Amino acid sequence: MKRVKEMVAEANEVVAHAPAAELLDLHGQKGVTFVDLRDPRELEREGMIPGAFHCPRGMLEFWIYPESPYAKPQFQTGDKFVFYCASGWRSALSARVAQEMGLENVMHITDGFGGWKGSGGPVGEKPQKKG
Repeated sequence: MKRVKEMVAEANEVVAHAPAAELLDLHGQKGVTFVDLRDPRELEREGMIPGAFHCPRGMLEFWIYPESPYAKPQFQTGDKFVFYCASGWRSALSARVAQEMGLENVMHITDGFGGWKGSGGPVGEKPQKKG
């Protein structure tokens, strides 16, 4: 059985990535979308990067694929996408899948949301759903 750490290492060989401290300046830039892949309970408990788009990991492929009935317009913008999760494992695998699906300009935060907070990155509450 292949180990998850091996899968993450393989993803990091083909996907752009950097620690949060090196990506703080991207936050708030026009044409850059941060994508939070964590579970909704994690967002409620810990908050998220302000302005990030929440895409639960289990829906990623369906939300990226433009012909899916679940496709989200956020993935059709041509923006640079910065994926993140708690520690950088889910985001590495997700960025690789997104890249393989043809989404261009994808990268991930190697030390995840924990690294973001530890680097002094802004943290906000999970936005409430409307209606």
